[in-house]
Amino acid sequence: MAIVSISTFSTPSTEPTEPVLQPLRGCSPYIRALFSAVLLTVAMPGKIGWWPFLFVALLPLLSTLGRLSVRQSILTGIVCGMFFYTGLLYWISPVLQRYGGMHPVVTITALFALVVYMTTYLCLFCCLGNSILILRCRSKGTSAALLLLAAPTLWVGLDFVRGTLFTGIPWMDIGYALYRQPLLIQAADLGGHHVITFAVVLINALLLWLISRIQTADAAASGYHFAPPVVVFLLLAFLGGYSTVRYQQIVSKVATADTAFISAVQGNIQQNIKWVPSYKEKTIDQYLLLSRQVVTEETEKPDLFVWPETALPFYPAREPLMNKVLDFVWEKDILLLTGSPFFTVKPTQRKKVAYYNSALLLDRTGSMSARYNKQHLVPFGEYVPLRHYLWFLKPLVEVVGNFTAGDSSQPLDGETIQVGVLICFESLFPNIARKEVAEGANLLANLTNDAWYGRSVAPDHSWAMTVFRSVENRRSLVRAANTGISGFVSPTGEILQETELFKAKAISARIPLMTLQSVFVRGGHHFDSICLFLALILLHLAVCRHQKNKKIRRCRGF
Repeated sequence: MAIVSISTFSTPSTEPTEPVLQPLRGCSPYIRALFSAVLLTVAMPGKIGWWPFLFVALLPLLSTLGRLSVRQSILTGIVCGMFFYTGLLYWISPVLQRYGGMHPVVTITALFALVVYMTTYLCLFCCLGNSILILRCRSKGTSAALLLLAAPTLWVGLDFVRGTLFTGIPWMDIGYALYRQPLLIQAADLGGHHVITFAVVLINALLLWLISRIQTADAAASGYHFAPPVVVFLLLAFLGGYSTVRYQQIVSKVATADTAFISAVQGNIQQNIKWVPSYKEKTIDQYLLLSRQVVTEETEKPDLFVWPETALPFYPAREPLMNKVLDFVWEKDILLLTGSPFFTVKPTQRKKVAYYNSALLLDRTGSMSARYNKQHLVPFGEYVPLRHYLWFLKPLVEVVGNFTAGDSSQPLDGETIQVGVLICFESLFPNIARKEVAEGANLLANLTNDAWYGRSVAPDHSWAMTVFRSVENRRSLVRAANTGISGFVSPTGEILQETELFKAKAISARIPLMTLQSVFVRGGHHFDSICLFLALILLHLAVCRHQKNKKIRRCRGF
């Protein structure tokens, strides 16, 4: 496959361009990019969350492609990306300032650096998409038709890179905005949430083609290619039909599946007192009080209690307060899954003490029967990369410490319940849940502490991404969050219950324990990497055609 310098794409097409998006005609590509950013921001979960805007949000941005220079492509991506990702990630600065003890200048710089990094992918999308269209298209109508294939494959391929490179930052891929529309997201069990993102971009591209087709008066003689739109329409019809049929199938399977009665406890412990030694006992008493209320008030005893990430604000092996928890488990004859810091001593290794962010499963006898160690740690949250060189992050290093990543996806054995645990932002990474389900998990449990986020849009984003893990794997999911959002999700992706933010509460639900393996679990998780491969093929073919045309023109003396 050819490796081509970006300078190859520096000359925009000299062919006349078809009028696209008449209301925006005359607007610069930067105004169009800004308009797309605004629509995307409004569509994301949180303060507004107008999800229908997703299906038109990319129209202005896509309408600029095929008619830009490299410089214009980059600037267009910058305008869209900087506005969109700032609105998506603004909460990072106050989090680092309030809980990391960092200077405002440093926190704003960190936010700016992350936004710039995320924006890089939008710049690549604009540059590569624009270049594919310029190099491949020689007739009116071809550009919009080719965009139908290029746009979604390139977008999802870049999402895959962003979610993998440098440990991955897959925060709020645009398909996640449909998390409250279960009838629209059932195809996620084929190829993950990336299939939904693919469909969203594809719909935007198809609408652009239709608008372009309608606005061209001499369309019949202008060389419009109808085969790609027809294929796209059939593909979208398949995805829509599949979602409808699959939803009914899963509802039927849920009705006959084994069930478990689960309780999730939201303690609502404020982050600024969570690790204060004098508050440890009050924290434990809060969780025990809420859990006892469940046992007293519910008509049946829960099969499993789930407490949030680090609900135990101490190392269990060295804390007398742990006896309170163990006595409760033994007295009530229950199973308890709770988050807790943990450490092991390995005298034969150079690093003698390893610290973990863990989930402990306590059995009915009051013993720890199983433990899960968080596999995907948060950079600058649970460890600091290159900490010896990033001297200016010293305050943050003192706060986050240096945790060790776990290496096991084996579900925790809770009698009939096999729990696949996702701690904190592990719920953002589909492959972690997929591996646990492949290992035999019949329930997914997300233990998290979102107190850091305050009342920003971040808790809504985190919840939205977590919901998709149920659909992809066809498993019920219970989420216990320190300050919210806690809740239950069915294998269809329907939210059965959810809590308000910053409210102490215990909720319970009887949920199905599914055992079937979805296409996503068996191999569909490669969909995103396949999209990247196809996008590279398109780019390669575009370059080859461009080079061939240059040779032809040279031979003819042009």
